[in-house]
Amino acid sequence: MNSIEFKYGNELKLDEVIELYTASTLGERRPIDDRRIMSDMIRYANLTVTAWDGELLVGIARTLTDFAYVGYLSDLAVRQSHQKKGIGIQLIDKTRAKMGPRSMLVLLAAPNAVEYYPKIGFSRHESAWVLTATDPFPKAVS
Repeated sequence: MNSIEFKYGNELKLDEVIELYTASTLGERRPIDDRRIMSDMIRYANLTVTAWDGELLVGIARTLTDFAYVGYLSDLAVRQSHQKKGIGIQLIDKTRAKMGPRSMLVLLAAPNAVEYYPKIGFSRHESAWVLTATDPFPKAVS
Protein backbone atom coordinates (compact mmCIF):
# COMPACT_ATOMS: atom_id res chain seq x y z
CA MET A 1 0.00 0.00 0.00
CA ASN A 2 1.22 3.50 -0.84
CA SER A 3 1.68 5.98 1.96
CA ILE A 4 -1.53 7.72 2.95
CA GLU A 5 -1.88 11.42 2.13
CA PHE A 6 -4.18 13.62 4.22
CA LYS A 7 -5.94 16.67 2.84
CA TYR A 8 -8.21 19.39 4.23
CA GLY A 9 -11.26 20.70 2.42
CA ASN A 10 -14.63 19.64 1.15
CA GLU A 11 -14.10 20.08 -2.59
CA LEU A 12 -14.77 16.40 -3.20
CA LYS A 13 -16.42 14.37 -5.93
CA LEU A 14 -19.78 13.21 -4.63
CA ASP A 15 -19.53 9.77 -6.24
CA GLU A 16 -16.18 9.15 -4.52
CA VAL A 17 -17.63 10.13 -1.15
CA ILE A 18 -20.70 7.92 -1.58
CA GLU A 19 -18.51 5.02 -2.67
CA LEU A 20 -16.30 5.50 0.41
CA TYR A 21 -19.33 5.55 2.72
CA THR A 22 -20.50 2.28 1.15
CA ALA A 23 -17.04 0.69 1.38
CA SER A 24 -16.73 1.69 5.04
CA THR A 25 -20.25 0.49 6.01
CA LEU A 26 -21.16 4.03 7.12
CA GLY A 27 -23.43 4.11 4.08
CA GLU A 28 -25.78 1.78 5.96
CA ARG A 29 -26.58 4.71 8.29
CA ARG A 30 -26.37 7.65 5.90
CA PRO A 31 -28.73 8.78 3.11
CA ILE A 32 -26.44 7.68 0.27
CA ASP A 33 -29.47 7.24 -2.00
CA ASP A 34 -30.23 10.99 -1.78
CA ARG A 35 -27.54 12.84 -3.70
CA ARG A 36 -28.82 16.28 -2.65
CA ILE A 37 -28.54 15.50 1.04
CA MET A 38 -25.14 13.86 0.63
CA SER A 39 -23.92 16.84 -1.39
CA ASP A 40 -25.13 19.24 1.31
CA MET A 41 -23.51 17.11 4.03
CA ILE A 42 -20.16 17.56 2.33
CA ARG A 43 -20.66 21.18 1.25
CA TYR A 44 -21.71 22.52 4.65
CA ALA A 45 -19.27 20.67 6.88
CA ASN A 46 -16.81 23.36 7.91
CA LEU A 47 -13.90 21.04 8.73
CA THR A 48 -13.31 18.06 6.47
CA VAL A 49 -10.18 15.90 6.50
CA THR A 50 -9.71 13.17 3.92
CA ALA A 51 -7.25 10.30 3.56
CA TRP A 52 -6.01 9.19 0.16
CA ASP A 53 -4.16 6.09 -1.00
CA GLY A 54 -2.93 7.42 -4.32
CA GLU A 55 -6.08 8.48 -6.19
CA LEU A 56 -8.38 6.40 -3.95
CA LEU A 57 -10.37 8.14 -1.20
CA VAL A 58 -9.91 5.84 1.80
CA GLY A 59 -11.10 7.93 4.74
CA ILE A 60 -13.01 11.01 5.81
CA ALA A 61 -13.63 12.96 9.01
CA ARG A 62 -16.51 15.40 8.58
CA THR A 63 -16.93 17.93 11.38
CA LEU A 64 -19.16 20.89 12.22
CA THR A 65 -17.27 23.21 14.56
CA ASP A 66 -16.92 26.74 15.93
CA PHE A 67 -13.11 26.20 16.11
CA ALA A 68 -13.07 27.48 19.70
CA TYR A 69 -15.21 25.43 22.07
CA VAL A 70 -16.71 22.36 20.41
CA GLY A 71 -16.79 20.35 17.23
CA TYR A 72 -19.27 17.65 16.28
CA LEU A 73 -17.50 14.83 14.44
CA SER A 74 -20.51 13.87 12.38
CA ASP A 75 -18.77 11.25 10.23
CA LEU A 76 -15.62 9.20 10.58
CA ALA A 77 -15.32 6.65 7.82
CA VAL A 78 -12.42 4.49 6.71
CA ARG A 79 -12.69 2.05 3.83
CA GLN A 80 -12.85 -1.51 5.25
CA SER A 81 -9.78 -2.50 3.21
CA HIS A 82 -7.81 0.23 5.02
CA GLN A 83 -9.10 -0.18 8.56
CA LYS A 84 -6.84 -1.12 11.49
CA LYS A 85 -3.95 0.86 10.01
CA GLY A 86 -4.34 3.99 12.18
CA ILE A 87 -6.06 6.07 9.50
CA GLY A 88 -9.08 6.87 11.69
CA ILE A 89 -6.83 8.04 14.52
CA GLN A 90 -4.86 10.23 12.11
CA LEU A 91 -8.08 11.73 10.73
CA ILE A 92 -9.17 12.63 14.27
CA ASP A 93 -5.71 13.97 15.12
CA LYS A 94 -5.67 16.21 12.04
CA THR A 95 -9.21 17.37 12.84
CA ARG A 96 -8.17 18.35 16.37
CA ALA A 97 -5.09 20.14 15.03
CA LYS A 98 -7.38 22.60 13.19
CA MET A 99 -9.66 23.19 16.18
CA GLY A 100 -8.93 25.60 19.00
CA PRO A 101 -6.60 24.43 21.79
CA ARG A 102 -9.53 24.28 24.26
CA SER A 103 -12.06 22.83 21.83
CA MET A 104 -13.63 19.45 22.56
CA LEU A 105 -14.72 16.90 19.99
CA VAL A 106 -18.15 15.28 20.36
CA LEU A 107 -19.60 12.38 18.38
CA LEU A 108 -22.37 9.81 18.28
CA ALA A 109 -20.80 6.40 17.71
CA ALA A 110 -22.11 3.98 15.13
CA PRO A 111 -23.25 0.74 16.80
CA ASN A 112 -20.22 -1.18 15.49
CA ALA A 113 -17.83 1.52 16.73
CA VAL A 114 -19.02 1.89 20.32
CA GLU A 115 -16.01 -0.04 21.62
CA TYR A 116 -13.52 1.76 19.35
CA TYR A 117 -13.77 5.29 20.74
CA PRO A 118 -12.91 4.55 24.40
CA LYS A 119 -9.80 2.71 23.16
CA ILE A 120 -8.51 5.87 21.51
CA GLY A 121 -9.23 8.24 24.38
CA PHE A 122 -12.86 9.35 24.09
CA SER A 123 -14.95 9.49 27.27
CA ARG A 124 -18.57 8.36 27.34
CA HIS A 125 -21.08 11.14 27.98
CA GLU A 126 -24.34 9.97 29.48
CA SER A 127 -26.52 12.98 28.66
CA ALA A 128 -26.60 13.11 24.87
CA TRP A 129 -30.02 13.52 23.27
CA VAL A 130 -31.21 13.13 19.70
CA LEU A 131 -34.24 14.65 17.99
CA THR A 132 -34.65 13.16 14.52
CA ALA A 133 -36.32 15.01 11.66
CA THR A 134 -39.47 12.90 12.05
CA ASP A 135 -39.76 13.05 15.84
CA PRO A 136 -42.70 15.12 17.09
CA PHE A 137 -41.69 18.33 18.80
CA PRO A 138 -44.12 20.44 20.83
CA LYS A 139 -44.20 24.18 20.31
CA ALA A 140 -44.25 24.73 24.07
CA VAL A 141 -43.51 22.62 27.10
CA SER A 142 -46.15 22.83 29.81
